[in-house]
Amino acid sequence: MSLRETWVKARYNLLPTYMLGELLTKRWIDNVIPVAFLLLILPGLNGVIPDFFNLSSLSDTGRQLGEFSLVAMGMGIVMLGGGIDLSVGAIFALCAFSAVASVYLLQLPLALAFLLTLGVGALAGAFNGVLIGYLRLRAFLTTLVSFILIRTLFDILAVKYATQIQLASVDNAAWDFIGDGGLGPFPVSLIAALAVAVGLHLLVSRGRFGWHIQAVGGSRRSAFNTGIAVKKTVFMTYLISGICCAVGGFLIAARMSGIGPGTGSGLEIMALTACVVGGNSLGGGRGSVVKAVMGSVIVLLLTNGLIRLGLPSGSTQMVLGAVLIVAVFLDIRWLKNRHRVLATVYVAPIYTRMAAGPSALPAGNGRWALNDRLAQAETIGLGQLEGPEDVILDAQDHLYCGTRHGEVIRYFAPDYQRSEVFAHTGGFPLGLALDRDQSLTICVGAMGLYRVSPQREVTQLSTETRRSWRSIVDDARLRDPNDCDIAPDGRVFFTDSTTRYDAHEWALDSIESRPTGRLLCYYPASGKTETLLSGLRYANGVCIAHDGQSLFLAESWACRVHRYWFDGPEKGRLDTVIADMPGYPDNINRASDGNYWMAWLGMRTPTFDLALRHPGMRRRMTRRLVQDEWLFPNINTGGVLKFTPAGEIVEVLGNLGGLSHPMVTSMREHKGYLYIGGILNNRIGRFKLAGADPHWTGYQSYWGSAR
Repeated sequence: MSLRETWVKARYNLLPTYMLGELLTKRWIDNVIPVAFLLLILPGLNGVIPDFFNLSSLSDTGRQLGEFSLVAMGMGIVMLGGGIDLSVGAIFALCAFSAVASVYLLQLPLALAFLLTLGVGALAGAFNGVLIGYLRLRAFLTTLVSFILIRTLFDILAVKYATQIQLASVDNAAWDFIGDGGLGPFPVSLIAALAVAVGLHLLVSRGRFGWHIQAVGGSRRSAFNTGIAVKKTVFMTYLISGICCAVGGFLIAARMSGIGPGTGSGLEIMALTACVVGGNSLGGGRGSVVKAVMGSVIVLLLTNGLIRLGLPSGSTQMVLGAVLIVAVFLDIRWLKNRHRVLATVYVAPIYTRMAAGPSALPAGNGRWALNDRLAQAETIGLGQLEGPEDVILDAQDHLYCGTRHGEVIRYFAPDYQRSEVFAHTGGFPLGLALDRDQSLTICVGAMGLYRVSPQREVTQLSTETRRSWRSIVDDARLRDPNDCDIAPDGRVFFTDSTTRYDAHEWALDSIESRPTGRLLCYYPASGKTETLLSGLRYANGVCIAHDGQSLFLAESWACRVHRYWFDGPEKGRLDTVIADMPGYPDNINRASDGNYWMAWLGMRTPTFDLALRHPGMRRRMTRRLVQDEWLFPNINTGGVLKFTPAGEIVEVLGNLGGLSHPMVTSMREHKGYLYIGGILNNRIGRFKLAGADPHWTGYQSYWGSAR
């Protein structure tokens, strides 16, 4: 290796250049600016204003934060659903009046007064929800009108009953404790707000209803098309907002022991500013309760600081307006340009030097030389299929394959002319395996591991594994489950080709050439999934060996096949049985003579091998050229190989013209025939194997005779 190549390898392989792209994909990256702003203003306020963070000041700020953050949380839920609520300040004020009137005028028990206050807030929120959710009125104008109506009602009631409230004499220790008390250094209002925040956070991030809110905020039409009750969801966001305002109004009423004409004035602008500054998107579908709370802290500290500085009247609102404009600008620009930024920095190729492999040229006489024998294969389902990536046959000789439309198709023996849709998976079915009871285990691209019973019931087996503690990317999620096989005890071994890209982005993974693939195992008894091997360059085909204690594993971009022992005296051992192949291996399956079939999805080219040694060129290529002009592995010519357990090649089948099988990704031997699938093909091939056992089946090899 030359000095230049040594430097290039160190620069691109050792430096974590991919980290920036990974960080920008995180949902919490929106919090970077507000956190930085908070860290900036904290020392500034502490330096300019004496005793700004003393115990007494913090206690007062905590009470205000509890009341204000509740309103901001309600506003945040509405914004997450794609709406806006300009009436939160008026609802807050009306609920504060309701609390005071219930305690001082009606002299109701505190619990009943709280329920009455919640009822007023819920009624106001429901009013907005009906108009905006069910009657589909504009949120901005509707809540503006609601603000005027509710604020007017509050002003009338406040003026009419102000004297009676001031003269009322009520001694309620619980009411006083809520207003002035606390648990240790934490005031009641702050504890109440934190409890509500935790509940709403779990609702939004873990509950189905929270996912519905985000879906509606992201795209109402798409949410409706997926079956989400859009009108009800929008209604519920405004109902939640009204209830949050009611809780905040009850708390401020207890703290102030009354109301004034300025109660809730300007609160809608403060709440909106808090949500946007915290990182919640005005466009909907992106945000969280935590961001609303963080924004509340920033806005409240900024407001209190400006007030204590003694600035002229109106200065606080002017500063908040300026902060809101800047936050909205950043939100819109980031939302609009995020994909461009990611496209610029995410793909981070590394240096890879492929060793010279044996020639597969047809003119050669070597054991790897391709031929055109697959051109003689019969066709099944010609023009009826799209992307049968894998094929398998059951004990009754019926043939199964997946399609890119998310369906599993069954062709009926013996002539395979009749077919039916056996099951719908919702994703792209890739690798297939047959269990003892003839249930299909399926790797569904970008979704996970699934099972389809003989009665056509689709069951989710696994969608994630344990996250690696050193990984920046969330590698718990299965992004590209590719192929699977089943051990004698029912364990399912399967590959996840890459943790950085989904199945349809395989070209990006090949250009990057990072070792992010892995081998996993699903345990039916516990329902858990464990990562067995990692650091593989596009982990692909997997096949349980005839001994039932080891498996063969294909590493596509590395052009090699490994043998891994998962049981027996050599458990945990990994050997490379085939290295430096002239083609890219895909699925592996058993052969009737004790050997193994392997698919070649494409052939290595000198051009791409050279490009792998120039990561800078590949990075510039992905940034400056459209994807149609990228250089990536050749997948137009492939074939099928048979190899021994020791890795010796004993047979090669190809299709040089590419008219029948331009890209082979799988094959299954069954009763003297080889059935061939391809992810870019529109058919299944059926090739007669000379001298093969006409009675051997894959199902019998794994499980014996059918029950």
